Amino acid sequence: MSFQDNIRLGKTEELQQQIEADPALVNLRDAKGFPPIILATYFDQPAVARLLLEKGAEVDGRDAAGNTALMGVCFKGNIDITKMLIEKGADVNARNSGGTTPLIFAAMFEQLEIIRLLLENGADKTMRDAQGNSAYAYAQQKENKELMAILKE
Repeated sequence: MSFQDNIRLGKTEELQQQIEADPALVNLRDAKGFPPIILATYFDQPAVARLLLEKGAEVDGRDAAGNTALMGVCFKGNIDITKMLIEKGADVNARNSGGTTPLIFAAMFEQLEIIRLLLENGADKTMRDAQGNSAYAYAQQKENKELMAILKE
């Protein structure tokens, strides 16, 4: 089975063996340009993400659109992976090619617990995406009063 399939399926033992045989796999992008750490977050595989990070995966590795694993988990909503990425030094204020930050993604998808965690770890509420929208603007669009209260600028 391919390295990417093992990530998707959460097969940590197989991944461990593959990484031992070829350590470069931890940062090898797939055919679509996704680094393994992003795949682990997209497929909601915390054990795989932990293994990849322990083996040297670049925590802020980016896909073709400039998204990081932290950005991906901010719309997927896995708080455990979010904590792990932040603990490993993920940039809470990284921007993708559209200027979107993890906090903006979390606001778009109403991930309140993740928003609180990002803010506790230095996320900048004033950053705006390429359309000029802040996380607060997305909270307003969702008409989510709790979210707006947390993100009030």
